[in-house]
Amino acid sequence: MIIDNLKGLVIKNTGSWYTVLFDDGSTADCKIKGNFRLRGIRSTNPVAVGDRVEVKEGFIIEIEDRRNYIIRKSINLSKQSHILAANVDQALLIVTVSKPETSTTFIDRFLASAEAYRVPVILIFNKTDLLTADEQHYQQLLLNLYEQIGYECRAISATTGQGVEELRPLLEGKITLLSGNSGVGKSTLINRLVPHANQRTAEISDAHNTGMHTTTFSEMIPLTPHPLPLTSYLIDTPGIKGFGTFDMEREELTSYFKEIFEFSKQCRFSDCTHTHEPGCAVIKAVEDHYIAQSRYQSYLSMLDDKDENKYREAY
Repeated sequence: MIIDNLKGLVIKNTGSWYTVLFDDGSTADCKIKGNFRLRGIRSTNPVAVGDRVEVKEGFIIEIEDRRNYIIRKSINLSKQSHILAANVDQALLIVTVSKPETSTTFIDRFLASAEAYRVPVILIFNKTDLLTADEQHYQQLLLNLYEQIGYECRAISATTGQGVEELRPLLEGKITLLSGNSGVGKSTLINRLVPHANQRTAEISDAHNTGMHTTTFSEMIPLTPHPLPLTSYLIDTPGIKGFGTFDMEREELTSYFKEIFEFSKQCRFSDCTHTHEPGCAVIKAVEDHYIAQSRYQSYLSMLDDKDENKYREAY
C-alpha cells in the first residue's frame, strides 16, 4: 500500500513500527528513516505516541510542533532521553502503598518532570482493598501531603471497581497518560475503564514484591469505541522502575516543587540552593514541618544527581 503525504496521529509504538491513525479514519504501520532525528532532543524514540505526523510512502517524514511531552532519562543511555508521550492533557500517576510500594522519591521525580513540561498530574492510589490498617494510615498521610501541595488525589481499587467510575468524568474529552511502576495495576484499571481494551495483567512476584511487565509498548486507547472524531484517549505505557530526570538545570529545579518554590521567595539570597545558605526560608520551613522531609529529600536527590543509579535504587 502506498501512503502519500497523509497527516495523522501516532497511536502505537512497538519500537520499530509506528501505527498512525490518519485523519480519514484509516490506520497504517509506518517507519522512520534511519537519519530521522528531532532537532535539539537526543532521544531513544524520536517519534512518540501522541505525536501528529506527516507520512509519505510509508515513512514518517515530519512531526508537528508538540504542545508538551513527558520525558525521562533513558535507563541505559544516560545522555539520551525517552519520551513517554506527547501532546497530553494530563497524566494519571498510578501509585501503590503496598504490593509493590511506590517510593515518594519516584512520585516526586515524576511530579517535578510533569511540572517542567506543563502536564497536570492526578495521583491515583490503587489497591486500597489490600491495605492493612497501618498501610491505610500511611496512604492517608500521603493523600493529605500531596493534596496540601495542590495535587488532586484519588484512592481506588481497580480490582473491585471502588472509585473507578468517579474517574471517568476526569478523563472525558482529554488525552490522558497513565504511568507508574510495574505492578501498580495500570492494565487492570484500563480494563475497568475500557472493557474492549483487553489489556494483559500479571500477578505480583511474591519474592520481590514487584510487578511484571505486561505492557511492552506505548499505545493510545480510545475511552469509548465511538466513530471519529475521538476526543478521549488513555495512553498506556510500560511500567517503569525509576524516573531519571532529564535536561533540568539546577537553578530551575526549585520551581518544579510547588511548596519549595513558595517558601524560596522569602530566602535571603536570590540564588539560594536551599542546601546550606544562611537565611534560607526553605530549610526553616522543613525544620518547622511546613515542607515535608520526604519532599525536601527528593529535591536534594534531584539537585545532586551525580549517581546515575540513585533514582533506580529509590524503587
